[in-house]
Amino acid sequence: MALTLTLIAGVITVVAVIVTRMPDASVQPPVLPAGLTLPAGTKAAAVTAGTGWFAVVTTDDRILIFDRSGALQQDIRIDTGPVQ
Repeated sequence: MALTLTLIAGVITVVAVIVTRMPDASVQPPVLPAGLTLPAGTKAAAVTAGTGWFAVVTTDDRILIFDRSGALQQDIRIDTGPVQ
């Protein structure tokens, strides 16, 4: 009897932890500006957003920083040379 109650309490606890740790579905992801265009010949590999800016990692090893209006602010080249 005690083992059954312990098992039921454990299952309820696990379900409660999973439900409370899930991300809030009502939180909307950041919306990219309509005027955001990548330079010719580039393809996006990843996108992230900060306060007032967006960063796009491209397949040609660059990080492009855009402001909220979609204007390119900075182009950072990533050195992928051999690791020492």
